[in-house]
Amino acid sequence: MNYAARTLSARAQTVSELREKLRRRAARREDVEHILGRLREIGYLNDQRFAESFAAWRRENQGLGKTRVVRDLLARRVAPAVAGKAADAAYAGVDEIELIEQFLARKFRGKNLGTLLREDKHLASAFRKLRGAGFSPGNSIRVLKRYAAEADRLEDLADEAE
Repeated sequence: MNYAARTLSARAQTVSELREKLRRRAARREDVEHILGRLREIGYLNDQRFAESFAAWRRENQGLGKTRVVRDLLARRVAPAVAGKAADAAYAGVDEIELIEQFLARKFRGKNLGTLLREDKHLASAFRKLRGAGFSPGNSIRVLKRYAAEADRLEDLADEAE
């Protein structure tokens, strides 16, 4: 129990992550489920609350898209339904176009996007960055079209990616 409390105080964990850590550490495997149950009971362990705060933090502080947040939650072993619900709640009423604009401004700080994105390689790189950050291909292309005349070619890249 002490190890579980120390682990949770260092960083929020999902039930699955903590279960794995406790199994590696526990002298008796049957103690793991008892400890997890006790932590859930006292409110220290809750995947739904974890997913909601994780999704909100990633949107507010890192400016990532919804798809990326869901992917990261699934990687942290949150149930798909819980991850989807948390991401939907965190991104309800959020303008993805505005998030994309802010993301591009951060990634290409100090550079003139109109000039930079005229080159095919920079345009493709920006598109890949947006897709990796979890933004939809349609909205990514819409924003990039504002900056580059060659952005029509991005639709071909989007079709290839899917």
